Amino acid sequence: MTTITFDTLQLVQELEASGIKPQQAKAINNALKNVINAADVATHSDINEVKTEIEKLELRLRAEMNVTKWMSSATAAGVVALLMKTFF
Repeated sequence: MTTITFDTLQLVQELEASGIKPQQAKAINNALKNVINAADVATHSDINEVKTEIEKLELRLRAEMNVTKWMSSATAAGVVALLMKTFF
């Protein structure tokens, strides 16, 4: 997963500008950093990468299913031909 970054100085300055005491602003900043660092968050890029991998896998599975379908049809046709030859 991707690391999420943010401007901690700007956060503290904005909190102080809104009337929060500097010590509290720093505590809020540290708490927010800890939460973000502990979180395993997927970004849009991560999600798009997974979507691409799923699409590739789907195409490969469809191709394999088509091969299996044709092989089954050929086998069934061979069995029918053998049965017809045997009984007719």
